[in-house]
Amino acid sequence: MDLGIKGKWALVGGASKGLGYGCAQSLAREGVNVVIVARGAEALEAAAKELRKFGTTIIAAAVDITTPEGREAIWSIQGGPGKNYDIVVTNAGGPPPGDFRNWNRDDWIKAVDANMLTPIELLKATADGMAERGFGRIVNITSSAVKAPIDILGLSNGARSGLTGFIAGVARTTKLASNNVTINNLLPGAYDTDRLKGTMKGAADKTGQPIEAIMDARKKTIPALRFGHPDEFGETCAFLCSAQASYITGQNILTDGGAYSGSF
Repeated sequence: MDLGIKGKWALVGGASKGLGYGCAQSLAREGVNVVIVARGAEALEAAAKELRKFGTTIIAAAVDITTPEGREAIWSIQGGPGKNYDIVVTNAGGPPPGDFRNWNRDDWIKAVDANMLTPIELLKATADGMAERGFGRIVNITSSAVKAPIDILGLSNGARSGLTGFIAGVARTTKLASNNVTINNLLPGAYDTDRLKGTMKGAADKTGQPIEAIMDARKKTIPALRFGHPDEFGETCAFLCSAQASYITGQNILTDGGAYSGSF
């Protein structure tokens, strides 16, 4: 299927690896020019090298997009579209797990800055321009924990749920929705990424069990009996960014292999 987005410009956060890279790869495969962002320059350049094999323009920006300075650097990239992106995929590393009793105000502010306020700032900078041009796709990578909170991920639960509530309102504003600008959230479950492995290692260290046993036990809680792959997550993201997805907005798309057992 031709997704109708060839030649458009996308901004993808956290794109050096994992789910962000999966999204950037799927968009590049569709002929989209992509600005990929992450803090680690070496891993980001390696990712850019791979993505350029698809023949589109790939610009790597090693900045911290959760800061005002990082976002300003994105808008001023030479050869980029300024703030005139057609597609924005927001994605920042999730806050660390832990016990809520040990988190202080600074921990909460950092989590909210990265996982709620940064996506909102990116939306503010780009959405009205998308509406003026008659096309825009904003996809926020959040977490399945928005629907089924995980006790040790309270910082993530709180910050991402705040973003979810905000998006539910702004996605339905007539100025955006009637001008072919859609805003949706992608809620990943357990995917085979470094973040998952880090969480599993923490559980292994805490319980004294081998990490392989911890991971096998987690897989058994998923009806698909496996972890997701970033490539398939990227394909879901690319479809949400497509011309065909113009009637999907304000939605929380759960991709978790059936792990969430609720009806809604």
